[in-house]
Amino acid sequence: MIETLGEPGVLRARVAAWKRDGLRVGFVPTMGNLHDGHFSLVRLARRHADRVVASVFVNPTQFGPNEDYARYPRTPERDAAGLAAAGCDLLWLPAVDTMYPYGADQAVRMRVPGITDVLDGAHRPGHFDGVATVVSRLFNQVQPDVAAFGRKDYQQLAVIRYLVRDLAFPIELLAGETEREADGLAMSSRNQYLDAAQRAVAPEIYRTLQAMRDAVLAGREPAVVEAEAMKHLRRHAFDVDYAVVRRADLSDTAGRAVAGPHVALVAARLGGTRLIDNLEFVLAAA
Repeated sequence: MIETLGEPGVLRARVAAWKRDGLRVGFVPTMGNLHDGHFSLVRLARRHADRVVASVFVNPTQFGPNEDYARYPRTPERDAAGLAAAGCDLLWLPAVDTMYPYGADQAVRMRVPGITDVLDGAHRPGHFDGVATVVSRLFNQVQPDVAAFGRKDYQQLAVIRYLVRDLAFPIELLAGETEREADGLAMSSRNQYLDAAQRAVAPEIYRTLQAMRDAVLAGREPAVVEAEAMKHLRRHAFDVDYAVVRRADLSDTAGRAVAGPHVALVAARLGGTRLIDNLEFVLAAA
């Protein structure tokens, strides 16, 4: 049976006791409604730590005014059972007023410059400020030695890496591989919003990413590859926010891909459901 806590002082005392015993503490922050992708992060943290804490907190500061905060699914009992089965020791389940004692609107905000202004940052203004704000608070509350995040949220992972380095958090970051369904669709809590017809089309995002990667590796210009990807997704009824090829640091390729690590990224909607995915690859020197 997993231990569930909601009071910061009790959480701190439990983690401090572990550390006094010389134990290494891992952490997996989540918004709940967990799936195998989340549980794989728990298993990853477990391989690098003696004890694992996972948080479930649906963070209001990272949702825009027209986004799905109110309808975001809350499944705490199922989440707790899944976390326990994955090897999690403690579930941190804070209330909104625990996380934001002065209220979300009056909270001290964190902002990571540069990489939060492009891609998802441009399409969801303020989203990454909310992510950086809540992750900073969770790190302060849990005080882990290691923390695991998924590569599916590529830009979010980049934001957290910047945050940890800039604020000198003494935390080792672990990047978990994207977990996929059998047809390639990246696992996401939002997949359950798709109806049957949309679910059948959704894997086209991953196929598009594979085609983008292969085209760039074959020497095609990124701008042409991006334009073709946009057209392809629109033909399959996606409302596309972006389909791009970027260097690993999310900087623009400036019209040509050079040797080194790259990533193809897509964000698109099917009906009212917004899906994101990415595919990393390395372009060899000519």
